[in-house]
Amino acid sequence: MMEIRTIGQLDRSVRVPGSKSYTQRALVLAALAEGESTLKGALRSEDTEHLVRALRLLGAGIENRGNDLLVRGTAGVIANPGREIRLGNNGTAIRLLSGIVSLGRGGFALTGDRRLCERPIGPLTDALRSFGIDAGTRDGTGFPPVIIRARGITGGRAVLVNIDSSQYISSLLICGALAERDCTIEVRGRIPSQPYVDMTIGAMKDFGVEAAADGPGRYRVRGRQAYRGTLYAIEGDLSSASYFFLAAALCRETVRVENVDARTLQGDAGLLAILERLGVEVEKSGGGIRVTGRDLQEGPFAFDLGNMPDMVPTLAVLSAVRRGRTVIRNVAHLRVKESDRLAALVNELRRVGAHAEEREDGLQIEGGGSLHGAEIETYGDHRIAMSFAMLGLAVPGIRIADRACVNKSFPGFWNELERWQR
Repeated sequence: MMEIRTIGQLDRSVRVPGSKSYTQRALVLAALAEGESTLKGALRSEDTEHLVRALRLLGAGIENRGNDLLVRGTAGVIANPGREIRLGNNGTAIRLLSGIVSLGRGGFALTGDRRLCERPIGPLTDALRSFGIDAGTRDGTGFPPVIIRARGITGGRAVLVNIDSSQYISSLLICGALAERDCTIEVRGRIPSQPYVDMTIGAMKDFGVEAAADGPGRYRVRGRQAYRGTLYAIEGDLSSASYFFLAAALCRETVRVENVDARTLQGDAGLLAILERLGVEVEKSGGGIRVTGRDLQEGPFAFDLGNMPDMVPTLAVLSAVRRGRTVIRNVAHLRVKESDRLAALVNELRRVGAHAEEREDGLQIEGGGSLHGAEIETYGDHRIAMSFAMLGLAVPGIRIADRACVNKSFPGFWNELERWQR
């Protein structure tokens, strides 16, 4: 249990960990590559450690080198560990590795903790079968464990319909580059978090492989390519930075995050435009982003966060303070994240005195009322913990029940927050 102390004047600079999204993609691509890669500024967290252990089991050599990671690639020759690969609650890892292990030979089983096994993956295993892979889930439920009987990837055409994660596309693109034939991915319906597909394509290019969008909802990657080891710098994580932007907005003070770039492909950079619409001052440069809280705009606002669903907890907490109605749309897929994030947010916003309710595809929050302290249940969700911790800088008596869940993405978060409160 940790009680957050409110603070008065706030004018701070902070550096955030490396991007979780970029770190995980870079680890997978470096593990598939010919030769060695150095990943500079890679995130060290619970999620990335699960992925590192799995990639070592699959034959990659991964060593810590100060703040960097040295990866000796497999050149696409995947080892079979002969036992289950356990991934905690790392949804990105199980999706990306479902494609990667298909390059090996024999049986592979990918699983994790209880919550991971409640997160759907059936659309991906269906698509992998279209690439000639014997892929499925235990008992055919469409939920992990994932069972792959590997013999390489043929390639071809896969169709995804109304998916709950863009990571299915990323997984198919990454493994499709090593297929025997060219691969086409057709997506019918919505693509949540679409900017992260662009991130994947960009990272693949950095490791020597070409993939591209081929019209709306259609992607193509040529087979029989080869990933090449490289020196790869990982930028700061915009998701982690968002909590400090939130602190500035809540406390009407200034925070500068030094190692993030507004020109990033990370979809969460879209939060900055929302903050500006709400009256927060944002200054962007190649060397960092400075945010200064001002009087927030009042009245009704509606925001589509389909491309940046991880920003929903951040915006929801801010919306509880801002006077007026906020509607957050197009994020129904948050029900299958680390927690049922929509239900969790409604529960905890109500716990601190805010008026919030679930909608079919998001949230509605009536903000500006009198908020009070409470013990916040995190549901094992790092983003719930960090968002409500920042609320505690402005609202006395906020207590976070589970400190450890932030280790998933930002192990140093509490140390940084305590430094602010000295």
